[in-house]
Amino acid sequence: MDIKQFYAREEEKPLDSLVSDGGFCKIFRTIGCIGDSLSSGQFESCDERGAKGFHNFFEYSWGQYMARQAGIKVYNFSRGGMTAKEYCESFAAMKGFWDEDKLCQAYILALGVNDILRDKQELGSISDINLATRSKNKDTFAGHYAKIIQNLKTKQPKAKFFLMTMPKDCDEKNNNLKKAHADLLYEMAKLLDYTYVLDFYQYSPVHDEEFKKNFYLGSHMNAAGYVLTAKMVMSYVDYIIRNHPEDFAQVAFIGKQYYNHEAK
Repeated sequence: MDIKQFYAREEEKPLDSLVSDGGFCKIFRTIGCIGDSLSSGQFESCDERGAKGFHNFFEYSWGQYMARQAGIKVYNFSRGGMTAKEYCESFAAMKGFWDEDKLCQAYILALGVNDILRDKQELGSISDINLATRSKNKDTFAGHYAKIIQNLKTKQPKAKFFLMTMPKDCDEKNNNLKKAHADLLYEMAKLLDYTYVLDFYQYSPVHDEEFKKNFYLGSHMNAAGYVLTAKMVMSYVDYIIRNHPEDFAQVAFIGKQYYNHEAK
């Protein structure tokens, strides 16, 4: 057995090695996916008159493909059209997603498409985040997005957070906004502890015409697209864990009263 295959490898990029069984992603027994339609397994239908419908089939979401492949519990804290602002102001509380029985060891945040590309909300910056009093965060995407993490940290202080950027497509204007969004998430990861970036903007395949022919159904992904996304998310998390093993050595204690203070 070559144990080095499980260590960080020099020159390896996050998606060079796709895992099929969850890899080290399975060290988490519970993961919460906070997102929009793309986190909800949403499919687009179109009837014979051209009328379109949008349907959340959560069992097809990349989160549930992760759950089945890795043998872990994954929650869909998501809905089509979701924004960070709506999640903070009403949706999460209405659904009971802040409740103690829904607390997770790790969270994957996949928000920004509706906030920035659809609603044109001001992106903001990390200066919009009030670390002492989250209710004073500014009314920007940055302020609301950070508030989600801050609120969960008060309930699950040692939880790990993975912030997902948006993959590039063929629209240069969109890509400029996505790059700004990615830059913000990197700054947020530096500001907030236990926080990492899943940089799909840089490392995911471009969602060009060929990609969409294979993995899209209308404006949303098809089933194969959600499977592929699950593989990429698990593989990226696995990569981060292998590159920062000391950060994840005490995952088993997240949400529990125990801690090993002799460890680094």
